[in-house]
Amino acid sequence: MSILKDLPNLVKADIITEETADDIKNYYKNKGSSSTNRLFVVFGILGAILVGLGVILIIAHNWDELSKNTKTFFAFLPLVAAQIICGYVLIKKQDSVAWRESGSTLLFFGVGACISLVSQIYNISGDLSSFLLTWMLICLPIAYIMRSSVASLLFLMGITYYACETSYWSYPSSESYLYWLLLLAILPFYYLLYKKSPKSNFMVFHNWLVPLSLTIVLGTLANTAEELMFIGYFSLFGLFYIIGNLDFFSQQKTRNNGYTTIGSLGSLILLFILSFDGFWEDLRRKDFLFSEMLSTPEFLVSAIISILAGVLLYFYKRNRSWSDIKPLAPMFILFIVAFFIGLSLPIAVVLINFYVFALGLLSIREGAKQNHLGLLNYGLIIITILIACRFFDTDLSFVTRGILFVAIGIGFFASNYWMLKKRKVNEE
Repeated sequence: MSILKDLPNLVKADIITEETADDIKNYYKNKGSSSTNRLFVVFGILGAILVGLGVILIIAHNWDELSKNTKTFFAFLPLVAAQIICGYVLIKKQDSVAWRESGSTLLFFGVGACISLVSQIYNISGDLSSFLLTWMLICLPIAYIMRSSVASLLFLMGITYYACETSYWSYPSSESYLYWLLLLAILPFYYLLYKKSPKSNFMVFHNWLVPLSLTIVLGTLANTAEELMFIGYFSLFGLFYIIGNLDFFSQQKTRNNGYTTIGSLGSLILLFILSFDGFWEDLRRKDFLFSEMLSTPEFLVSAIISILAGVLLYFYKRNRSWSDIKPLAPMFILFIVAFFIGLSLPIAVVLINFYVFALGLLSIREGAKQNHLGLLNYGLIIITILIACRFFDTDLSFVTRGILFVAIGIGFFASNYWMLKKRKVNEE
């Protein structure tokens, strides 16, 4: 690098000291080695996956011509080879992330291949959900023994697929309650990763995959009172959003903060869906008996998530004033109020539209206050989408609708122009 070439001249001119020059050299040296190690880990994992797939394809090409004993041998071969590699890693290469992750990846897929091949060879009956459950149970210790983040991520994907296969695609023949136990089993590894490598790429992947998995699987708990799951999902997104605004996550870039992104997008999507009156009309037709509602799994789940979100909001608010609280943070509480009002009164849809409009205005205000163009446009986009939604379910004339969109367009232009002019004045 050119800066390294200039260091002797800078030292000679007494601009920096020898110690400073050495520190600069060490910094770029460590930065380069860190980048190299990261690439080595990535290519090691990809190499392990490709090798495993290649072996499976080679065996599959001649599978029908092999005897049962030979098939069994090849079924266990990837598993045994991966275990030998993992044993070598534990003895000789414990400190090598690339070796740990590559060996764990091979072992993870080796287990799955062995189970499926043995079942096929000996005609062992079973469905996809039981296969996935067995695979994940066997592979759970890999994450802890090998300290493998890839094994943890693959495990999260596997149990999510298991829950979908069990409760979505095979409904109503089976339930996926074991998913929650499996999720609890892997969360200690997530915590250990947070304590040891809070800024690693593996931590970022977990920050996205954990809330995404919960979002996908929560709907599997819907049974008799599906409408209550709207409370559960709103509280879940509120919980995510508050987690994403805690000190650790708020210091990270937006693309690394899956909790804030999923929480905000999920809340907004639900708000826009419920800004139409169709859901509320169906809700008022339902005959909810409070005693029966209390016994439903939807009520229990929604209550637990809402309480967790409320407690976290309390601790989040404790050291802050209300003006410092993000507008989306308490939205789940406001929705719960609107939901129970909507059981009997049509005013609930008006409240939802008011929430969305107020959210847009508060975001614009916050963007102007922080001199943040992204936040300003975020608020403008919310109001624009709200107006677009009302475009389809109101009797306004085309002229009135056109005037509204022109006004919004002028608002976009004027607010951005004002913000950029303000920045220019501050820079001068």
